[in-house]
Amino acid sequence: MPGEASSVLRARRFVCAHLVEHRMFHLVDDVRLVVSELASNAVRHAHSPFTVSLGQADRAVLLSVQDGSPDPPVLLATDCLDTAGRGVRIVDLVSDDWGVTQVPGGGKSVWASFSTR
Repeated sequence: MPGEASSVLRARRFVCAHLVEHRMFHLVDDVRLVVSELASNAVRHAHSPFTVSLGQADRAVLLSVQDGSPDPPVLLATDCLDTAGRGVRIVDLVSDDWGVTQVPGGGKSVWASFSTR
């Protein structure tokens, strides 16, 4: 997807459509929130096109957002009144697990997993 703000909406629609298609209604809100945060970070910080992927392994759905920046996201200590810097905290709280994989040749993939139980 192009590294522009309108792509965040496309990313949310993509995950929503696939989760509904596979009857994983209970995951729609959480995965949509996390993809919104990860896609927004790709637009805001990586300034590059990004790719959104969904997959299923064992008893989990795996979401990944790959962008062109090698810089990993940072889990910041924020106050309750802060208006920015909470995206990675949201990913950490809403997903079962998350992490970063460096992509050969540059860039990274930020992934988050969600239990299907």
